[in-house]
Amino acid sequence: MPYQPPIPASYTAMDPVETADRIRAHKKRFGRRLVILGHHYQQDDVLQFADFTGDSLKLSQIAAEQEGAEFVLFCGVHFMAESADILTDDSVKVILPDLSAGCSMADMAAIDQVEEAWDFLTAATPEKIVPITYVNSAASVKAFCGAHDGACCTSGNARMVLEWAFRQGEKVLFLPDQHLGRNTAYAMGISLADMALYDPHEPDGGLTAGEVVAAKVVLWKGHCSVHQLFTPAQCDEIRARDPECRILVHPECDWAVVEKADLAGSTEYILRAVEGSPPQARWAIGTEVHLVERLAAQHPDKTVRSLAPMQCLCTTMYRISPPHVLWSLDRLAAGEVVNRISVDPRTKRLALIALDRMLANVSPEPATAK
Repeated sequence: MPYQPPIPASYTAMDPVETADRIRAHKKRFGRRLVILGHHYQQDDVLQFADFTGDSLKLSQIAAEQEGAEFVLFCGVHFMAESADILTDDSVKVILPDLSAGCSMADMAAIDQVEEAWDFLTAATPEKIVPITYVNSAASVKAFCGAHDGACCTSGNARMVLEWAFRQGEKVLFLPDQHLGRNTAYAMGISLADMALYDPHEPDGGLTAGEVVAAKVVLWKGHCSVHQLFTPAQCDEIRARDPECRILVHPECDWAVVEKADLAGSTEYILRAVEGSPPQARWAIGTEVHLVERLAAQHPDKTVRSLAPMQCLCTTMYRISPPHVLWSLDRLAAGEVVNRISVDPRTKRLALIALDRMLANVSPEPATAK
C-alpha cells in the first residue's frame, strides 16, 4: 500500500466535538460538490458524516450518479476508492482519507502473480479458463479479467457470474477469495473434489498439470482476515447454548462454517434478513463486528450478537478516522487534493469491461440456506 505520512498532531489532539463541527462546516460549504461515502464496516464516529452508506460497489455506483459532484471522499479501503474512480466521470476526484487503509485480501492477488498463474494454467489445459475476480481486488486484477474474457462479481451475484462464466468456457479461475469461490461453486453442485487451490507462493501454485486438467474451478489461495476468524466450533457453541438462535454468515467465511450456518449471504442480505425477521428473533452473525453492533443497536427488539467471542473487526478500515477526514477536507478547502486515487485510462477501460459483465448478471440475491 502507498505510504501515509502522519497527519499533524493537532488533528489527533483535537476535541472530538470540534472535529465533528469542522467536518460538518466543510460539508455545508462544499454542498453538492462533495460526496462522503461510508462503508458498512466503518466505525460509527466516521459514518455520522457519510452522505451514503453501503457496500463497496453500491457506494461507487451511487458516487457515479451524483450530479454536480467534484470530490468523493471514500471512507473505505483502497480498492473501493479505485472502483469509485473507475465508475465516476474523469472530472471527479476520489480521495481516500488514509492511504494505508488497504485490504489484505486484495493484496493477496498481485497482478504479477495473477499473470504468472495464468501462464501456467493456460499452458496446462486446452480447455478455456474464464477468470472471475471478486470486487475486493485491485483495479489491475479487474482489468486483467476484462482483458481475458472474464468478469468481476460481488458476494451477492457470485453464483450468477459463475453460471455466466461456465457458459463462456469449461473452467473458472476464481480470485482472490477462495472461500467465496468454494462456497458459491459448492452451492451450484460442484463438488469439492472438482476444485483445486492455487497458492501464488508455491511453484506452479502447488498444482500439477493433471490437477488443473481435472478441476472445474481453480481457487486462489486468498481470504478475508475478518471472516477467517469464524470457526465451526463457534457455531457448535451457539447451537448448544441457544438452539433457537439462527446463525447467519457472510460467504467469505470458511466452507465448514457456511455449512453449519442457517443462512449465508452478502452484507446487504444480512441487513435485509435481520430487518425482516420478527420481533424477539435471535441472531448470531459471522461478519465484521461494527456492522453486527450497529444491527444490534438498530433492532433492540431482537437479539443480535457476533458469532465469535473476539472482536472481529476490519483493522485497515479502522484506520479511517474523523481526524483523517477533517485533515483531508481542510486541505481540500485550501485548494489541495490529498490522497487522490486515480486509475490510469487503460486499466480503467479494461476494468470497466469486467464490471459491466458483472452488472449484466445482477438479480435479487438468494441466500445459501441449510
